[in-house]
Amino acid sequence: MSARSHGTSVAVIVATLAFVACAPATPAPEPAAPAVVPQVPADVEAARTALERFKDPVVAVREGYFSTLGCIDFPSGTTEGESMNYKPGAMGVHFLNPAYIGPTLDPLKPQVLLYEYVGDSLRLTAAEWFVPVAVSKTPPAIFGQTLEGPMEGHPPILPAELHHWDLHVWMWQENPNGLFHPTNGAVKCPPGPYTFVEHPPRMVHVEH
Repeated sequence: MSARSHGTSVAVIVATLAFVACAPATPAPEPAAPAVVPQVPADVEAARTALERFKDPVVAVREGYFSTLGCIDFPSGTTEGESMNYKPGAMGVHFLNPAYIGPTLDPLKPQVLLYEYVGDSLRLTAAEWFVPVAVSKTPPAIFGQTLEGPMEGHPPILPAELHHWDLHVWMWQENPNGLFHPTNGAVKCPPGPYTFVEHPPRMVHVEH
């Protein structure tokens, strides 16, 4: 290599490095806002403390919870007709433990755990107590609250024929709609094929 060509090569390298150094850096993605943990009654606080281990969704899976994968969103809500009264908001990703389904409710054994997608992770937001109508014709109660319903299931994660009662308790994420409201206006579902924008389920009649 001649001295001239060597000098040219060095000049090109120096110029390239200078360009890279001066080029604007790709902005890092904004970190997700931390969860706002709500103030809750003493009985809910006791349950929240006992269920803290499920902040790791792998622990939930190891203890018998099955992920339904889809993030359920009700961006429009509804207050009319024969559907459940849902304010705009999401529920998130349901993890269901069928072994806990029965007529008796246990504060330490919710049938459903709810998670929110935060980047590549899942963040625990709520627990849900769920009782099919086939198990109980009357609404059970827990934490001084009567389960809501009866209602149809939530397709596509639960068939519409699965009539049930349920109660959502937003223990780990403040809910502007209320601690026990089914949807949470602070929970977001990311755009993509695993987000399901739904309409609130229809209420059903139970023959006693």
